[in-house]
Amino acid sequence: MPTSNCRLRQPQSLEDLLNYRLFRLYVASTSPVTRLMEGKWGISRREWRLLAVLAGVGKVSPSALAEQAHLDRPRTSRAISSLVAKGLAQRSVIADDARRATVSLTASGRQLFEEVFPQIARMNSRLLEAVDDELVQALDRALHVLTLRADEIGRSTEPQVRANRRAGGSRRVRPLATF
Repeated sequence: MPTSNCRLRQPQSLEDLLNYRLFRLYVASTSPVTRLMEGKWGISRREWRLLAVLAGVGKVSPSALAEQAHLDRPRTSRAISSLVAKGLAQRSVIADDARRATVSLTASGRQLFEEVFPQIARMNSRLLEAVDDELVQALDRALHVLTLRADEIGRSTEPQVRANRRAGGSRRVRPLATF
């Protein structure tokens, strides 16, 4: 494994953490997308993500949709309900098992995706204009390798250690250990 003085490898502050830097990039680059989605079409980023996944996969179960969109099931369920209410998606119950369903785009949902995706792709291209092709290819490779590694680390986390957002956050401060 390479070693260097790179602050990404040896973080000294919040600004040196890869996840924080990626988050800052995400926030800055999705702001125009959010304004476009919410302001012009009245859909959230989550709803847009589900529309885009559905455009690629067609008919799918809500659980599979949540997994492919990298979202939790409860929020995905609420977003599906919202998309159905807006006439952009349809939920169909499987005939032999009323407890199971599939989700797919309606004609309006497909039309919205086909209108919006080129605009989002142009924003993506404008962002990447800041770097040359060689760096874009290196970034693509790095993101692929880092995603594989993050997935590997996530799978290796001890199963008894679970995130509990209801017990954490700003509502409850964990006392510092005393030595």
